[in-house]
Amino acid sequence: MIQYALKCDNGHQFESWFQSASAFDALVGSGHLSCVQCGSTDVAKAIMSPRVSSNAQAPKTPSLSKPETDNEKALTALRKHVEENADYVGGNFAEEARSMYLGATPERAIYGEANGAEAKALIEDGVPVAPLPFLPNRKAN
Repeated sequence: MIQYALKCDNGHQFESWFQSASAFDALVGSGHLSCVQCGSTDVAKAIMSPRVSSNAQAPKTPSLSKPETDNEKALTALRKHVEENADYVGGNFAEEARSMYLGATPERAIYGEANGAEAKALIEDGVPVAPLPFLPNRKAN
């Protein structure tokens, strides 16, 4: 994401966020970017100054390797419980869950991945499934 200071041909100045510099160029080129005050589509980048902190003391950087909030701790505990007590079946989740539901394979705790259509079909067929609020470690950064 990138933030630009913008101005229109009527002198109005405003700021906006864009996915990338090329996304900004595409919006301007297609006429889909307009002034927030007057609606003019003649919008261009304004002169910007970089954001530099004048504070001599750097702000506290959160640790990305360990949970800090109660919600992060609960999510970490849930992930640990699932990973220790269930088998990861990856992209075969829908087939494995359906097979256990139909009695073709013994029931056991599993987790894995299913696309939206697979998950919807499982739910419509009465297979007891629930989404997890995290990606498997194999998919996480």
